Amino acid sequence: MKEIVEYLNHKHIIFKSLKEIAPKELGSRKKISLYLGVDLKGYYALVMSLEKKSRVLRKEVEDLILLHEKVESYIDSKITKKYIRIKAPLCSKAKALMEEKGWKVWHEFTG
Repeated sequence: MKEIVEYLNHKHIIFKSLKEIAPKELGSRKKISLYLGVDLKGYYALVMSLEKKSRVLRKEVEDLILLHEKVESYIDSKITKKYIRIKAPLCSKAKALMEEKGWKVWHEFTG
């Protein structure tokens, strides 16, 4: 949690509150970290952190977008800002799809 807070501070993104949601609570078996934050204006933001060795493909991105929709129904509210931090090789089409759907993608792979 501390690592993601420091990372967001580095990106000049500050939340009033930030809590972790276990993917299991949403019925997902993905190895991903989910954080639900409330920004200074009172809007919900979702931060996903994904770290793996294999490439992130378009199909997996579609699963992540579905996971976002599950979080919205879980908290029964609309999430206005969506961020994802990916530490893995990323398919360019997958990145384009996420950005098209309104996601802010931070890709950092040193491989």
